[in-house]
Amino acid sequence: MVTATTDTIVGLIADILTRRGSDSYLGEAVTMQQHMLQAAAQAQREGAPEELVAAALLHDIGHYTGEFGEDYIEQGTDNFHEDAGAALLAPFFPPVVVECVRLHVAAKRYLCATDPTYFGKLTPASVATLAMQGGPMAPDEVAEFRRNPFFREAVRARIWDECAKDPDAITPSFADFAPLLQRVVARHAAG
Repeated sequence: MVTATTDTIVGLIADILTRRGSDSYLGEAVTMQQHMLQAAAQAQREGAPEELVAAALLHDIGHYTGEFGEDYIEQGTDNFHEDAGAALLAPFFPPVVVECVRLHVAAKRYLCATDPTYFGKLTPASVATLAMQGGPMAPDEVAEFRRNPFFREAVRARIWDECAKDPDAITPSFADFAPLLQRVVARHAAG
């Protein structure tokens, strides 16, 4: 297992995306890398702070840390990529980034419970994963979710996530985002 440092984490992520970025994205019409880059590009277009652009870009990094085959969705298995991604990023990124990654699945469940139009925006693959992830939140789960100090940021990241599935979208490359990631890491390291 590779051990990352503040100086190497961005390079490690770049390496993962170079090797695995063309992996299919859970039945969507885009690759994992296209999806992640589209989410980050949308955050950037909206003028989001660098930390939220980083969160949008890295929200699905946890898909690369599991040992599941590509058919785990068809088998009805949740790989809990949100927790794996948050754990990978926690030593290097500020809490807002880590929490957006950790909460992006919960944010989908939250939005399905609180926004009557949101479910209709989900792709068929996102509907399938929603069922595995527990479906729309119950009222007590909504209240608990709202207690997280970063829930609003996580909801923003989730909206960018759901909109990032256009096979024809043109986005900046990971290399274009790498300096932004390094700045976020450096600010966090400096405390």
